[in-house]
Amino acid sequence: MDGALLALAEEVRAQLDLLGYPLGAWVPPRGEDVLDVAIVGAGQTGLATAFGLRRERVDRIAVFDRAPPGGTGVWTTFARMRTLRTPKHVSGPDLGVPALTPRRFFEARDGAEAWQRLHKIGREDWQRYLDWYAEVLALPLRHGHELLAIAHEREGDLLRLSFRTEAGETTVRARKLVLATGMDGTGAWSIPAPFDALPPARVSHTSGHVDFARLRGQRLLVIGAGASAFDNLATALEAGAASATMLVRRDRLPRVNPFRWMEQAGFLGQFHALPDALKWRLMRHIFLLNQPPPQESWDRVADDPRFSIHLGSPVTGASMEGGEVVVETPRGKHRADHVIVGTGTEFNLALRPELAVLAPQILLWRDAYQPPPEEAFPPLGACPYLTPGFAFRERIPGEAPALRHIHFMGYGATPSMGLSGASISGMKYGVPRLVDGICRALWLEDAAVHAESLLRYDVLELTRTVPGEPAPDAAGTTLPGQPPLETA
Repeated sequence: MDGALLALAEEVRAQLDLLGYPLGAWVPPRGEDVLDVAIVGAGQTGLATAFGLRRERVDRIAVFDRAPPGGTGVWTTFARMRTLRTPKHVSGPDLGVPALTPRRFFEARDGAEAWQRLHKIGREDWQRYLDWYAEVLALPLRHGHELLAIAHEREGDLLRLSFRTEAGETTVRARKLVLATGMDGTGAWSIPAPFDALPPARVSHTSGHVDFARLRGQRLLVIGAGASAFDNLATALEAGAASATMLVRRDRLPRVNPFRWMEQAGFLGQFHALPDALKWRLMRHIFLLNQPPPQESWDRVADDPRFSIHLGSPVTGASMEGGEVVVETPRGKHRADHVIVGTGTEFNLALRPELAVLAPQILLWRDAYQPPPEEAFPPLGACPYLTPGFAFRERIPGEAPALRHIHFMGYGATPSMGLSGASISGMKYGVPRLVDGICRALWLEDAAVHAESLLRYDVLELTRTVPGEPAPDAAGTTLPGQPPLETA
């Protein structure tokens, strides 16, 4: 860490000291080996949640991530854009601490003038910011942990989390769990029909591993016109692909980005309070409108003679003929050496290994709300119907009490909570709401313990003898004529 960033780290610590009230831990321990909160996912949301809980003096926490020690996040693996898609002035992970804002990091590293010239933050630079953030805050990261299953110990009302590690399976017990599992946390990136019939070596997903070096000199078909599709196509051309043809179901590319409209304090802060019918209507409009590719992504490929785009060309079939991939559309066939599918994620909680057992018991939007027939939209219906604190609800009350302890911050939280925290744009509002919900649940569950603690509190504030005053009672806390509090 260079001198300017070391100085900024000291500034962070000084500001946290100024904001340190209250100081004391307050969550009663449930045992030496029991975490108050386990957080799965060490991306931006998981890190910010850990920081937020520590600021609220919830100290027995840990952040688990399947990447090995020193492993990198999504921004340097499957993300292939050059810059973030959000405005550079976005804040959120800082949780209101000025020295922790992305702007202060980049100004310290590159200088104020460089920040002013910057259009958008580079994706790899964003990962460097997150790495610095975790280091400065000394967040309790446990790498090399892949969550396999979640069980409920009813006797102690605890969650038992099974992880795969390099040394074998291990178990962690926790009172609360945060699933900060990002864009695919509601299901899985999948290769849909008819592409699942192709040899695996001939088809990739925009959010999976793509061997771009192997695509050098090859003809490429890219299915879909989202931002990720354009970014993968551009990366392939830059790696030397012979040609890249994009097949688009729509007759026109979307031009308006609803996410820019959503980046306002009203929507980000208050969407969660809307009635279900209006939530559904707004989210359906946003999902159907979709996002256009950022101008930067279009410009990255538009003038390359190897690039072509075919609108109004939904795929009706895919097969192999004489060593070539043949993709059929209503407007003709296309032949290529490889296909990259950019069709997004399938919303199905049962596809998540850690939720496979619990998924049938989770209340979904389709269970809680029935839209008018003209507003039907199955992807929304497959999203979990969350509490105000981001916790799962039971589909049948009383059958799965563990669910109230599991707080979900994947992309599928959007219909319930808006741009909650899986998105950089929503972190400023979503993470504090999540932290508040967890703290409220912990406090209420231990209300009797806290009440008893107050009744037994006997630290003297006034220590001088008062002439003529009778001796205090044994506890020194009960006022004359006041009955003890009921704690049961």
